[in-house]
Amino acid sequence: MQTTIKKFGTYAAITGAVLFFSALYFLSGFSYKVQEVSGYATIVASLLFVFFGIKHFRDKENDGIVSFKQALTIGVLISVFAAIAFAVVDFIFTTLISQDFVYEYIEATNSSQSPMSTSVSFALLMFVTVFLIGFIISLISALILQRKN
Repeated sequence: MQTTIKKFGTYAAITGAVLFFSALYFLSGFSYKVQEVSGYATIVASLLFVFFGIKHFRDKENDGIVSFKQALTIGVLISVFAAIAFAVVDFIFTTLISQDFVYEYIEATNSSQSPMSTSVSFALLMFVTVFLIGFIISLISALILQRKN
């Protein structure tokens, strides 16, 4: 199980980072709403490895059997890999690439929310967001892929 989690977690992390930086490059001239949709699509795309990781474990490593608990555990741990990667990439983005992003985003979207003061706060918010979406995908994948004797 550890091999599957590491392998597919790494795939999720790399996919998320590559898509994040690709979106920065290719969508830099687009509105923040388009970029936001792209961001969520990037998160979901990277978390597809949750489903594939659980399926791989069931079919290739566990003789076609996986319990709901095993599947959920695998999915959640793969999600942690992706969440950490997104948090690190977000931190790099808000500290090295675009230090004024937070203020520009709030101004451009006419948000009444006050900006969080640090890049660490934004990275933590990204971690929680990706992890929660990953948990939901893990839950759905576990329900679909569970198979008993």
